[in-house]
Amino acid sequence: MIRHGDRYPLYSIPRTKKPPIDCILSPNKKPSHPLLSSFIAHMGKDGQENWDASLTSLPRLPNHSACEMGELTQTGVVQHLRNGQLLRGAYLRGPPLLPASLGSSQVLLETTGKSRTLQSGLALLYGLLPGGHQRSALRVRQHWNALFCGRSCDCPARQRHLEAEQRRQYRLRVADTRLDRAYVAMAAALGVSPRAIRAANPVDALLCHLCHGLPFPCRVADGNGDNDSNAFSVSAATTCLTPAHLAEIRRQQEEDERERRGAGLYHRYAVLAAQPYLERCAARMERVARGNLSPTEPLVTLASAHDITLTPVLSALGLEGVAAFPGFAARLVMELWRRPPPAGGGARDRETERGRDRETERGRELKGRRSDDLFVRVLYNGEDLTFHTAFCRTHPRHTHTHTHTPLCPLGRFLRFVRGEIFSPLNATSYQEACHASVP
Repeated sequence: MIRHGDRYPLYSIPRTKKPPIDCILSPNKKPSHPLLSSFIAHMGKDGQENWDASLTSLPRLPNHSACEMGELTQTGVVQHLRNGQLLRGAYLRGPPLLPASLGSSQVLLETTGKSRTLQSGLALLYGLLPGGHQRSALRVRQHWNALFCGRSCDCPARQRHLEAEQRRQYRLRVADTRLDRAYVAMAAALGVSPRAIRAANPVDALLCHLCHGLPFPCRVADGNGDNDSNAFSVSAATTCLTPAHLAEIRRQQEEDERERRGAGLYHRYAVLAAQPYLERCAARMERVARGNLSPTEPLVTLASAHDITLTPVLSALGLEGVAAFPGFAARLVMELWRRPPPAGGGARDRETERGRDRETERGRELKGRRSDDLFVRVLYNGEDLTFHTAFCRTHPRHTHTHTHTPLCPLGRFLRFVRGEIFSPLNATSYQEACHASVP
């Protein structure tokens, strides 16, 4: 699962000019990537026959010279081309886990209905798969809920837990006098009300200015930020927002994150938000391990999502406070391993949950394996966090015989996803937790 790459802000700050960013891709702009030119050409070819009809109207590449709200930037595309190459080096170097030629619909990209998640997924797959993803091999499916909960989205208690968490956040913000003074100062600089500046969620746009090396926004004299070509010429300190304003908002956000972990309200929401997706992962890993994948099941599955998707998954796995907030292009990988065969067997040591055996013989070898022969590893942005997860932090480490990699038994992950994950909710199943009363 990935978060989409760098995007244009979702909100505009009143009485300021929008950040001047060009979203049309060009290998001659920075940042660039060796694959960018061929990726642009590849995306220009026809071929959407295996796409959900609801996605065919979305552009496959960012295409506005003045970025639209939420549009993927060139930085975001490059981030996922790099991600794809990193994963290709990890999993396709040496004896590959995938065949050189992929059959029809053997690559599944799951995305939301936003162009930025679709385009991010296409960029990563282009960097990952040899020769880019063949058109006939790619199936693109839309998830209508950003939680990727499939047929298990009906969960009344989930929304009530989220509302309880939002009330906690609101109380903390209202009580923060330093944050209030910062918003008053920002409002005064721009000549708007503090209520207007709060509603604009300025941290989103300010981070965009910071990350793209742009001057922080200043007040536009006529209040029309879109049409005033001299908007950035206003430089008086009293009419501009500053890095100090951004630092104050970030300070409060960090305090909120610390209190959130202690309160536990968000974690209860996260369990119900993420469990359906984790259950699908667990079921797939079981099928891969047993060699029971159907001929029509894809070899590669990528979920291209948002921070509101990935953050609950990390929390449900027990990684709050360990894994950083999922920034643009964050990636979560769950690997499936098996115990190496006896000396002389010559089989490959590592399997991933996104791949299956290239050879029928290897699939038969996995069939019937005891659960203690199968292991998982959890990586976040390339860092091994397996033994920080709730299901394995107290378990003795198993070290892989050949690679000396510490691993956690698959059985512990399966028991966690299908039972232990619900313990903070005093429930034993998803249905029970979803229909329980919330104080």
